[in-house]
Amino acid sequence: MSELSRLIGVFFEPKKAFADIAERPRWIVPLLIAIVFGAGYIYAFNRHIGWEPYLRRAFDTNPQVQRLPAEQRERVFETQLRVVPVASIAGAVVFTPLTFLAGAAIALGIVKGLMGTPIRFKQAFSVFAYSWLPHAVYLVLSTVVMFVTRNPGDFDLQNGFFSNPGAFMDPMTAPKFLRAVANNLDVFVIWTLLLIATGLKAAGGKKLSFGGALFAVVLPFGVYVLIRGALAAAGMGG
Repeated sequence: MSELSRLIGVFFEPKKAFADIAERPRWIVPLLIAIVFGAGYIYAFNRHIGWEPYLRRAFDTNPQVQRLPAEQRERVFETQLRVVPVASIAGAVVFTPLTFLAGAAIALGIVKGLMGTPIRFKQAFSVFAYSWLPHAVYLVLSTVVMFVTRNPGDFDLQNGFFSNPGAFMDPMTAPKFLRAVANNLDVFVIWTLLLIATGLKAAGGKKLSFGGALFAVVLPFGVYVLIRGALAAAGMGG
């Protein structure tokens, strides 16, 4: 398959596309797409809305920050306002491949180490890179919402498009743990998880069932979601 056929096939013929990806694993193009779309989304947010209303809302809903003296809280806010715009762009560039690396390594450890399925790391990494493509659709839709929102201060960078239950929960009153978990029960996240399982199944062949591949994806993701929820409840994340 050509690269364009692969990119389209991930959306419309995932089994066929991932069979080709497993046979000839490549990852440069989907990785570049992930980086460009991620950085572009942050850049659009920086230019159209800016971080001040977002950080104000984050500070107002963080109990640990609220316990700080007002003067100290303002100093922390000003520091964040200077650092975050630059760090967010850099983060989109750096953490995207690191996320694929970590995810591929964990899934490979489960599939190969626990299930004895001979999958190569390059195959797993390619699967993660291509499976991210639905997130590009999410970022495009979120950018549209960003530009049509009447009050830019109401736009939630982490929930740009209303594709999960957390987007409909009030960040001021909803339980932190519950909202953090709800944020991760996202249509595009679930789509991505299913694609990763499809790709791992294609790489594993007859030695790996789709259920086994899905388990290798859902188990670490479930642990991640619970950790995020616990950190949010402790006022250390969202």
